[in-house]
Amino acid sequence: MRNVYLIRTTTSDMGTEGILITSDGFNCKTFELPWRDNRSNISCIPSGTYNVEVRWSQKYKKVYWVRKVPSRTYILIHSGNFAGDKAFGFKTHVAGCILLGKRFGTLGDQRAILNSRVAVRAFASHMAWRPFKLQVIGGDF
Repeated sequence: MRNVYLIRTTTSDMGTEGILITSDGFNCKTFELPWRDNRSNISCIPSGTYNVEVRWSQKYKKVYWVRKVPSRTYILIHSGNFAGDKAFGFKTHVAGCILLGKRFGTLGDQRAILNSRVAVRAFASHMAWRPFKLQVIGGDF
């Protein structure tokens, strides 16, 4: 099983930024909710190692699913732009999931991850839709 690493680099109320790196050379940016003590729908997931499998989603179709996250369900890896804390008035496209993108920037006045669909397609193609082990490093800020 291939290894994939998500290394969190910074966080704010607008989201948690990171980089996703595979053991064989692929990399892209990641964007998640801020750390809010692993509370469902408002927090990124805890650091740790997770098995990731393919799942069918009504909304995203074929998608990667991060399995057995403590106290959480249906953590997906998908496209989107925003991962802000709604309690502070920021937009979000996630409820704990992981967004992929090519770079960070701003949309309107909010931090965002950009070229997300392109990054998700490239990652899925690189991984050939095979399961993998995800190691999330850092970010329980």
